[in-house]
Amino acid sequence: MSTTKIAIIGAGAAGCFTAANIPLDPNREVLLFEKSGKALQKVKASGGGRCNVTHHLFDIDDFSDHYPRGKQLLRKALHHFDAQATIDWFAAQKVNLKAEQDGRMFPVTNNSQTIIDAIWQRLIANGTTVLFHKTITNIEEKNKNFILHFSDQTIFEANKIVVACGGFPKIEQYKWLQKLGHSIITPVPSLFTFNLPNHPITQLMGLSVSDVSIRISQSKIQTNGDLLITHWGLSGPAVLRASAWAARLMQERLYQTTIQINWLGETTEPTIREIFQSLRKQQGAQIIQHKNPFNLPKRLWDYLLQNAGINEKTRWGELHAAQQNKLIEMLIRHHFTIHGKTTYKEEFVTCGGIPLSEINPQTMESRCKSGIYFSGEILDVDGLTGGFNFQHAWSSAFLAAKAISANT
Repeated sequence: MSTTKIAIIGAGAAGCFTAANIPLDPNREVLLFEKSGKALQKVKASGGGRCNVTHHLFDIDDFSDHYPRGKQLLRKALHHFDAQATIDWFAAQKVNLKAEQDGRMFPVTNNSQTIIDAIWQRLIANGTTVLFHKTITNIEEKNKNFILHFSDQTIFEANKIVVACGGFPKIEQYKWLQKLGHSIITPVPSLFTFNLPNHPITQLMGLSVSDVSIRISQSKIQTNGDLLITHWGLSGPAVLRASAWAARLMQERLYQTTIQINWLGETTEPTIREIFQSLRKQQGAQIIQHKNPFNLPKRLWDYLLQNAGINEKTRWGELHAAQQNKLIEMLIRHHFTIHGKTTYKEEFVTCGGIPLSEINPQTMESRCKSGIYFSGEILDVDGLTGGFNFQHAWSSAFLAAKAISANT
C-alpha cells in the first residue's frame, strides 16, 4: 500500500491541533510546515501567557452567538467538538482546565506552555514531522495530487493538504489560494482598541470601569462589559467586543466614528433622575464629590463632575438643573470621536478569508478542490475574546483531522 502524504500549512493552534488529531499510521506521512521559526506563538501569548483555551459555555446556540462571523458553521462544528470535548481532550493529555468567574477557561497551571506541550507531544507521538522557515508561495495540481512550492525554492508533493496558516492582513497574500479556485473575502482587523488622540480622558489611563455599555453611532451595534482607559484611548472587553461586531463598519468608516458610552451599563435616565431627586431631599448637605451614588471609580467621578461644570464643593441640595442635566448626559450618553485603532496583539484576529460557502462544514474540505481542507482563522470565522477563537481552531482542526484520517 502506498503512503499517503499529508501537508499541513501553518504551525499555529489550528495546524498543530490538526496534526495532534491525525493518529499515527505507517501508511501516512504528516508534514507540518511553518513560515516562522516557532510554533504555537499565539497560544503562548494568549491570556497574558496563561492561554484562554475555551469558554465554560456548553449550550451550542449560546456559544455560537459569540461569533460576529461564522456562527452557522460554528454551530455545526460544535456538535462534533465543543467546549466539553476540548476539556476532555486536554484531560486525556493530563492537562486540566479551570473556569474563571467570567467563563474563560485556562490550564490549572496558569501557564500557556502547558497547553503547548500537550499539543506538541501529541502531534510528535502521531509521527508528525515539523519543518520551520517554510513559506508557501504556490500550490499546483499534478495527477490529482498537489505540489507545494516554498520561498526557499524547495517543493513537496502531497495527496492531501490542510491550510491552517491563519489570517493574512492583505488580500494579495491569498493569491496562491485564489489560484486553486477559491474566492477571498477581503480581510480586515477584528478585536482592536479605539484611539482618542490627545483626549483629556486619557489622563485617567490605567482606570478600569465595570459593566459599561458602548454604542456605535448610526448602527445597531451595542456591547456591554468592562472598559479600560489607556494612554492612547479605550480598551477592555466592551471595546474589543464592539470592534469585533463593527469590524467591517469601522473599516468602511476608516476608523473614524463616534461612540456613545453609558458608564452605568443599562441604567436609564428616569432611574438616574429618581436617584438624584432622592439625594437632593435626603442628603442635600452632602458634597457631591464625596457622595458617588453609582460606585464609579473616584477619578472618573471627579472627571465627570468637572466636565459637567460642577464645583468640587457643590452640595446635592445646591445642584442646578443645567448642571444635573449635563452630568446625566455624561453618565449615560458620553460621546467620544474615535480617530484610528490599535491592534490588540494578544488577541489579534482577522475578519475575512475563505468564504464558508466554499467549505463542507462537516469535514472542512474545500468544495472547490477535493483534497484540500481548511482549519482556523484562514476561514471567514472570528469570535469575541474569551476563548472563542481558540475553540474555532480546535473544532475546525478536529473535523479536518477526522475527515483526513477516515479517507487515508
